[in-house]
Amino acid sequence: MSGAIVNLIIQLIAGAIGGNAAGSAAKNFSLGNVGNSVAGAIGGVGGGQILQSLIPALAGAAGGGLDVGSLIGQVVGGGAGGAILTVIAGVVKNMMAKK
Repeated sequence: MSGAIVNLIIQLIAGAIGGNAAGSAAKNFSLGNVGNSVAGAIGGVGGGQILQSLIPALAGAAGGGLDVGSLIGQVVGGGAGGAILTVIAGVVKNMMAKK
């Protein structure tokens, strides 16, 4: 499997975990389990890709292999992106519900 696909899968999973963690931590911004997972996965890919473009070393080794630093960077970027997008979506949902 290519390094780019592995990075994407890691970002999706880490984003879903980050989204669910953010939903659990901030109950008033939670979108439910499915909503937190979907928003988190989308945010995880976005956050991971942004972090990867800012720090190209996170894309993996030049030979196509993945090292531990790259994997940790993808997990952190994906988890943070997932949590951030979940909270933003929760804020927007709450604002729309007030109208």
